[in-house]
Amino acid sequence: MRISGGIEMLELEAEAFGGRAQLNPTLIWDDTTALLIDTGMPGGWEQLREAMNEVGVPFAKLKAVILTHQDIDHIGNIPEILQESSGSIQVYAHELDKPYIEGILPLIKTSPTAMAQTIASLPEHMRPQAMALCENPPTARIDILLEDGDVLPYFGGIRVIFTPGHTPGHISLYHQESKTLVAADALINVAGKLRGPIAQTTLDMPAALRSLEKFLDFDIDSVICYHGGLSTDNVMEQLRSLVGNN
Repeated sequence: MRISGGIEMLELEAEAFGGRAQLNPTLIWDDTTALLIDTGMPGGWEQLREAMNEVGVPFAKLKAVILTHQDIDHIGNIPEILQESSGSIQVYAHELDKPYIEGILPLIKTSPTAMAQTIASLPEHMRPQAMALCENPPTARIDILLEDGDVLPYFGGIRVIFTPGHTPGHISLYHQESKTLVAADALINVAGKLRGPIAQTTLDMPAALRSLEKFLDFDIDSVICYHGGLSTDNVMEQLRSLVGNN
């Protein structure tokens, strides 16, 4: 879905751990360069590349990937991206989620221990694949660490907003020219209406709710949620309401 001239919300179908979901990475580009924010679930590389091709952005144009946090449905295809590019693509993330993405520490929410109960509840034929995914999650080196307030020199400026809570190193991103907030999992979208993060998958809900206050410092016209997609209906009013109700 086209947000503005060079911003596209991709729509990927994903299946894992017995469930299906639509995921919404964001692609931003100009005549020479493309940047991808989050990468989908493991096993979705061909679907991701096809989605890029469909909007007229060949993989060869991709120069950078920003990982908003460590969750497996966000980092899932980064190994294939790096392999395809022979390692020439720069990967960005926050320092607090870096050791999990690089495989130094197990992913907090999808380690074998964290997922033991979920895997046990699956049909027997699905359990080996689910366990293998938890035991061998995708990993990638992080080239550049991001901090709150950083402005990346792409496409008129992309500002980093540190929004911890969902994970320790969760970030959101604000594209200044289009006034678009890429909220990642700091928000979800339900039928066009913004909601706070999902409690069941958020590690520190009070911190995650406090993080929403930071969005009020920006002039936002559109919000892309990784789960639920695009919201454009009076988003500043919606955000003020969410913060006021916390």
